[in-house]
Amino acid sequence: MATAVLAALTPATAFAAQEPLERFGRQQLRWERCAQDQPTSLECTTVRVPLDYGDPHGRSIGIAVSRVKAGSAAKRRGVLLMNPGGPGGPGLTMPAEMAPLLAAEVRERFDLIGFDPRGVGRSAPVHCGLAADEQVLDHPYSVETFGQDVARARSVADKCRDKAGDLLPHITTRNTARDMDVIRAALGERKISYLGHSYGTYLGAVYTQMFPRRTDRFVLDSALDPALVWRGVLRGATEAAELAFTRWTEWAAARDATYGLGATPQAVRAAFWDLVARADRTPIVLEGQSFDGDAIRAQYRAFVQVEAVTPLVVALKAAAAGAAAPASTAAPAAAEAPDMDNMVSVAWAVLCGEGRNWPRDPEQYRRDAIRDRAARPLAGDFGANVQPCAFWKSAPREAATVVDNDVDALIVQNEWDPQTPLAMAEGMRRALHGARMVTVAGGEGHGVLVTGRPSCADADVTRYLTTGRLPAKDRTCSRQVAAADLRP
Repeated sequence: MATAVLAALTPATAFAAQEPLERFGRQQLRWERCAQDQPTSLECTTVRVPLDYGDPHGRSIGIAVSRVKAGSAAKRRGVLLMNPGGPGGPGLTMPAEMAPLLAAEVRERFDLIGFDPRGVGRSAPVHCGLAADEQVLDHPYSVETFGQDVARARSVADKCRDKAGDLLPHITTRNTARDMDVIRAALGERKISYLGHSYGTYLGAVYTQMFPRRTDRFVLDSALDPALVWRGVLRGATEAAELAFTRWTEWAAARDATYGLGATPQAVRAAFWDLVARADRTPIVLEGQSFDGDAIRAQYRAFVQVEAVTPLVVALKAAAAGAAAPASTAAPAAAEAPDMDNMVSVAWAVLCGEGRNWPRDPEQYRRDAIRDRAARPLAGDFGANVQPCAFWKSAPREAATVVDNDVDALIVQNEWDPQTPLAMAEGMRRALHGARMVTVAGGEGHGVLVTGRPSCADADVTRYLTTGRLPAKDRTCSRQVAAADLRP
């Protein structure tokens, strides 16, 4: 274990760190049932890791780790670590959640390993004490509210410095990748396989760059472009939203007889923007929720799912006209996160602490938000507006990882992903020269394998995890799944 982790340290610290890092790799683990409300098959333990890998003699923290054992001792290949995304997403329950979604052949061969990344959940959690409006990662720009946006961004940075300043410099993707390698060693494995979703694809790619000889079979579901870390990721999502919105106008126009939003894409677009302008003058109340124009635009990620978002637009139009709307057409409530303060605090620790190209001048954000909204009216300003990173107090301890290697990996991607759009996955594919990419044509939503919906990419994932064989070349498949497609 120590040799691999040492390779990811600077030469000046590597030799001095060797002995204590070997100690972390030799630790004995005690497994027990995770929780009474979890399946008995889900076991938990704690793996100790250095808070600062440059000072392994110093403070250590516990990383909460879980597993569901492989179904067959005879066929077992090793461990499949998992990350659900974020940054800031807890992953301790992921093995139990993913087990039913994976093919039986995969479950036979791998112990499914989950973990709460450092700073998250049960792994030395970080809390900045953020107010509700500070727990939202993007905000629309307007001349009237920009001063409030700047004050809120500064407040988040100040709170994180005051309440978690000693931990923040160590909450990085590179350190989480190092933690994964300690977990590998503590489990007694020479290599790890991996399934990462969203931010988890970047984490996995960073691991392949830092520990290429410890990398076995890596599946990256809904990938980020490593070159855009991190401001470019936020802005890139709004570029995809504009493309999805255009597609939606075409879809709705073809069904004007059903929805009455316009017979041409231009008419549908005009009807939508008329609705936004009307809500700016007088907020629209739907199912007890008030929508001004920005609140309507804030639904921008929903436009990739044309059948789901259209009834909402229709209901808003009816409510604006004073007509009653069916109860089922209101915007769905967001899933309740177990600890939003923790998740968002960790998100900013990673995004601000290791991100490139965060301007320090708030006026630069103002100019970018105005420019991006002009180019992408639906949501351009959401991704470009001022963020806490403008005022972040913790300087990066090391540069973000440049991903550029020939390690094998399989990238699976929906064509219409609202959060990590196709262009970002293509950027990941360019960075991982040994990878293959399967694009689900017409696929909607954020996640291919992790959503549990049958997909034409499922057989590629199963074949790769069970045999190590990647597709011969990148390919695009139809989202319509035939029974034969579900077999490797």
